[in-house]
Amino acid sequence: MRNRSAILLCSAFFALSSVASAGPPTEIPVMEMQDASLQPDVKTGDQAAVSPLMVHIAGSEVVSQVTGRDAVNDTARRWDVHGTDLGHMFLHNDALYMVFGDTFGQRSVFGLKNWRSNTIARIADPDPRNGLPIETMITGANGAAKELLHSRKIGGIEKTVIPTNGISIGSRMYLHYMSVKRWGEPGRWDVRHSGIAFSDDDGHTWEVPPEAVQNQAIGFEQVAFVRDEDTLYTFGIPEGRFGGVRLRRVAAEQILARDAYEYWTGTEWVADPAAASLIVPAPVGELSVAWSKAHQSWVMMYFDPERKAIVLRLARDMTGPWGEAQVVVGAQDYPGLYAPYIVPGSDIDTELYYTMSQWTPYNVFLMRTTLEWPAPAIAAVPEAPSEDG
Repeated sequence: MRNRSAILLCSAFFALSSVASAGPPTEIPVMEMQDASLQPDVKTGDQAAVSPLMVHIAGSEVVSQVTGRDAVNDTARRWDVHGTDLGHMFLHNDALYMVFGDTFGQRSVFGLKNWRSNTIARIADPDPRNGLPIETMITGANGAAKELLHSRKIGGIEKTVIPTNGISIGSRMYLHYMSVKRWGEPGRWDVRHSGIAFSDDDGHTWEVPPEAVQNQAIGFEQVAFVRDEDTLYTFGIPEGRFGGVRLRRVAAEQILARDAYEYWTGTEWVADPAAASLIVPAPVGELSVAWSKAHQSWVMMYFDPERKAIVLRLARDMTGPWGEAQVVVGAQDYPGLYAPYIVPGSDIDTELYYTMSQWTPYNVFLMRTTLEWPAPAIAAVPEAPSEDG
């Protein structure tokens, strides 16, 4: 069990990148990009030591455009998905599912049509080397991808409902979501409440149990799930992109029981969410975390809004210490980038596959980054003593 003793011998792959900063209703504006420093230094804060784990980022490239009119999947024609974002994934019944945020149909003189706050697709081939072809999407009677979790679409009350991560436990799908009250300045928004919804019919219909709704802000308004045997770990960040990362855990079968969670303080697990300490300092946007079996490390990816870059950190244990943030890709090459989500189901070795959103053209792309890991240190073997002593 990897999580034994300080959450086990692992190193976390965490990626956080958040929803479009001003929300995409009516028109999708061109994001105004600012100059960014892409140096691999990082504000470490004083809450934890920094792990020495590092990996060389040898290069990154687009594998395919996953959504939109120009995508190989042609989601515009097939499911009226002309623009969408996020694209975080989870495995369910041996199939890979991809979940999107605000989704729009064709543009007209009055703006964008057929606004859905969230949609989901099933991937035909989960091997990212083959481009993540979409087999189908959950659709309505008109054949278009349908909204899974209803939103009121009223600014100041509930502008939209954004799924932040999903997981499969037993035969049931779960989606963590945030109800966005309003979009603010770039990278900032107000969350009305967050919670966990579930589906017992492979994503066709969803229920939002009242006991799983969190009305107070506790720093887990956006999450990344990691399951280790019977324990579910949640990496959480608050609303927006300028908070840090905290960690909690719960027995997987109790995912909906808010009072069953324990929070990491830096030294122990406690029941009080207010006692949770930062394991990664701000600023952190949408994130994901995965285990590299090949290198016995956790990998964390997220969007850093100050650098305008997607970064990664490594750790042996989920609780940390986490290594320095290393830039993977930046806005100088991919303007308006955000939301990196590691593709689950394959080991992270010399290649790292993840989805990434771009504000313009407001769609999801599959990315590949080449990693060069340092050779393990080999201790010198002392010479055997001679027979003469």
